[in-house]
Amino acid sequence: MASTCAYNDQLIEIRRHLHTMPEEGWSEFRTTAFIIETLRSYGYEVLTGKKVINPDNCLGRSQKVVDAGIAYARENGVSEELLAEMDGLTGCVGVLDTGRPGPTLAVRFDIDCVPVTESTDADHIPAKEGFISTRPGLMHACGHDAHTSTGLALAHWVADHKDELKGRFKILFQPAEEGVRGAAGMAASGIVDDADYFLAAHVAMMCKSGEVSIRPYGFLCTTKLDVTFKGRPAHAGVEPNAGRNALACAANAVVQLLGIARHGSGMTRINVGQMIAGEGRNVIPSNALLKMEVRGETGEINQYMYDSAVAIIEGCAKAQGCEYHIEKMGEAVDLTNDDELVDVLREAAGAVEGINVREDAMNFGGSEDATIIARRVQAHGGKAAFFVLGADRPSGHHTAKFDIDENAVKQGLNVWANAVERVLG
Repeated sequence: MASTCAYNDQLIEIRRHLHTMPEEGWSEFRTTAFIIETLRSYGYEVLTGKKVINPDNCLGRSQKVVDAGIAYARENGVSEELLAEMDGLTGCVGVLDTGRPGPTLAVRFDIDCVPVTESTDADHIPAKEGFISTRPGLMHACGHDAHTSTGLALAHWVADHKDELKGRFKILFQPAEEGVRGAAGMAASGIVDDADYFLAAHVAMMCKSGEVSIRPYGFLCTTKLDVTFKGRPAHAGVEPNAGRNALACAANAVVQLLGIARHGSGMTRINVGQMIAGEGRNVIPSNALLKMEVRGETGEINQYMYDSAVAIIEGCAKAQGCEYHIEKMGEAVDLTNDDELVDVLREAAGAVEGINVREDAMNFGGSEDATIIARRVQAHGGKAAFFVLGADRPSGHHTAKFDIDENAVKQGLNVWANAVERVLG
């Protein structure tokens, strides 16, 4: 069994440091720079930019957000040399070759935050202990700070134990998981096409401290869409007949979208989270935007939801004489863990004192774009698995008071190291 106690101080220190400097998806230049420098100090070859992200497959990437991220990185001392190396793309991959024949193991950790303003209440531990977010409107409210710090501590452990391992170790630090936007570009780069094994995990979720779920289910396939309707403006009093009402088009679409018949073969979800439309009180609205998503228990069911949504959007646009455009902003797929890696996880988690290995069906209940990378590995003949490392928390994910039990994060690091030892040992 691996011993990771020597890395616990680093684990918590880095988690708290990252918690103060959250960055939203595709803008994580300061975080990426920190990861690159840390990995190189451990002796890793580090790849970034177009070597690990295919820009043609990036989803939901706003140039305005990218530019703001670069400016924030510059303000906080990130060198022009590192920014040039990243070439406008966040995320990186560390590679460590043991020099001995063996399999290639790829592991993935996500690095972005969510658009939440963190609580300043005295009972909120990050506020109480001085590591609260310094960026209003942005917060590590999903545990990705713990993911990144766990990844770096694991990378350190692997480097220190390189002589006891065989094969190659690839550690992926993925941008833009929120909105399931970043994995598609990372997978499309081909960086995991040589992986024999792939592992990813999430902290907390449906598990409490001391629990590890090795057979989670309910990874919902999803497609995130931005839908724009373009009509024609006109004076609402003098000549309304000359206009083409994009707002009416969008409103009709919302009502019909939410009424899509659910699929009899499995779970479905649909949500229209935003509608932005119109120019003024007395102007026929010529523009409207819907930000929406569909989800399905399987790829087939998600496709049914997507196709139904497109048909409604097309019909509403035609009825109002408007044009429409649909842009895919994010996606994730379903995943079934490979039994070989489930066995690895059972042994890895079971060897950690105080861990209850949950083999019962536990519903993940959401979407996770690590599935895109996992399925890419499986398509190339490798094995993949996703697991959940339990951690108690005072409030739900994506809320202003989200925080995690740091002792559970330490346990999680031990599970990770045990898993690596079993695959590459």
